Amino acid sequence: MNLPVKKEIVEKAAAALHVKNLEKATIREMVGIAGIIEQETGLEFIRMEMGVPGLPASGIGVEAEIEALKSGVASVYPPIDGVPELKEEASRFVKAFVDLSIDPECCVPIVGSMEGGFISFLIANQCHPLKDTILFIDPGFPVHKQQATILGYKYFSFDVYDFRGDKLRAEVEKYLATGTVSCMIYSNPNNPAWFCFLEEELRIIGELATRYDTLVIEDMAYFAMDFRKELGRPFESPFQVSVGKYTDNYMLLISGSKIFSYAGQRIAIAAMSNSLYRRTYPGLTQRYGGGTFGSIFVHRILYSISTGAAHSTQYALAAMFREANDGKYAFLDEVKEYGRRAQQLKQIFLKHGFEIVYDNDLGEKIADGFYFTIRYPGMTGDELMKALIPFGISAISLSTTGSRQEGLRACTSFIKDHQYELLDERLKAFKARKINYHIT
Repeated sequence: MNLPVKKEIVEKAAAALHVKNLEKATIREMVGIAGIIEQETGLEFIRMEMGVPGLPASGIGVEAEIEALKSGVASVYPPIDGVPELKEEASRFVKAFVDLSIDPECCVPIVGSMEGGFISFLIANQCHPLKDTILFIDPGFPVHKQQATILGYKYFSFDVYDFRGDKLRAEVEKYLATGTVSCMIYSNPNNPAWFCFLEEELRIIGELATRYDTLVIEDMAYFAMDFRKELGRPFESPFQVSVGKYTDNYMLLISGSKIFSYAGQRIAIAAMSNSLYRRTYPGLTQRYGGGTFGSIFVHRILYSISTGAAHSTQYALAAMFREANDGKYAFLDEVKEYGRRAQQLKQIFLKHGFEIVYDNDLGEKIADGFYFTIRYPGMTGDELMKALIPFGISAISLSTTGSRQEGLRACTSFIKDHQYELLDERLKAFKARKINYHIT
C-alpha cells in the first residue's frame, strides 16, 4: 500500500482508545493503536513497542506444567510462599548463576516481576514512618512509575546517562540523604537502554543502601542477557553481577518471562536476602502487630493481592530452574537470538541516518540484546515516534521511561525474518518524506 498512512487513520486509531496525546500513550495503548491501523489498512506493522518474547516457551516448563495439572494441582490452592520444589531450585539458581546464598525460605513465587515490584513498593514505604518515597534509577520500565501512582506514592528519579561510574555515588546519595527514600529500583541489563551496571557501580549502590538503610530492588527481568560475556554456566564464573555482593538490603526479581519465554503464565521469583526476609521494622510492627519483612510480604500482602502464584506454573518454573542448575538446559543459547536481531536492526537504522542513544558502558560498546535505543537528528523522541507510525513502525518514546534523552526504545522480540528488508524500505521512505503527526 501507499505510505505514509493518512493522518486521519492514525487519529481515528488513537481516538478509538481515548488517547489524546500519542506521545503519552502507554505500551499497551501503542499495541492497540498499531493493531487498529493494521486492521483498517491491511498494513503489516513492524512491532517494536512491546517487550513480548518472540520465541517459543521452554518445552521443559510446558511438560512439567502439564504433568502437574494431570496430577490434580488445579483443584488445590498453592502454598502462598511457594511449593518446596520451586523454593529449593530458586535458591540453587541464585547460587548457580549469581553466586549469592539465599535460603529457600526467602525465595517466594510471584505473579510475574510486575507483582513483585508492586508489593516491594507497597511494603518498603511501610517500614519506616518517615520514608515514603521511591527512587527510580532511570531509564526504566514505565509501568513501575504507574504502580507508584496507583499506590499514591511519591518518587524521585534521575537519568543515569550522565552519572555512570564514580559519578553515580554523589547523584544517588543526593536523594538518599533526604532521609525519605524507602527503596530504589533499577533493571540490569537495563530496560530500555540495555546498558549493564558494572561491579564498581553496584558497589556504590550497595554501600549507600547500607549507610542510609534503603532497600534495593534489583529487577532481573533480562537475567544474564549481557551477551558480551559467557554467562549461564552453573556454579562457574563469570556470574550475573548483583548488588547483593555489597549490601544485605536487597531483593532480586527473577522472571521466567524472557529467559524461559514463559511470559503467558506470569511466574517469577522474589528472592530476598536472608537478612531482609527475617528483619523486623517499626512501621510494619505498628501496622500489622508483628511479623518480619518476609512474613508480611507473603502472608499479608501477597495473600491479599493474588493468594500466591498459580500452582501448576510453579512446577514449570521449578523444572526449568532445576534443568538449568544441573547444567542440562543452556537457556541463554535460545535467547541469544535477540542479540542477533538487534545487530541487524541497528545496522539498518544506522544506514538511514539514525543514531544509537545509549551506545556504551563506560567506554565499552553496548551489548546487542532485547532492546536498543535510537534517535534521529533534529527530532524529539515524541516527534519521531509519531512520525514513524504512518510508515508502519511502532516503538515507544524514551520520555515514558524516565530518560532525559531524545529518542525511542526499540524491542527486537517481534521481528520476523522478512521484516528486515521491509524496515529498510520503510526507513528509506521515511527519510525521503519525514512527517510529524500532531494528534490532539
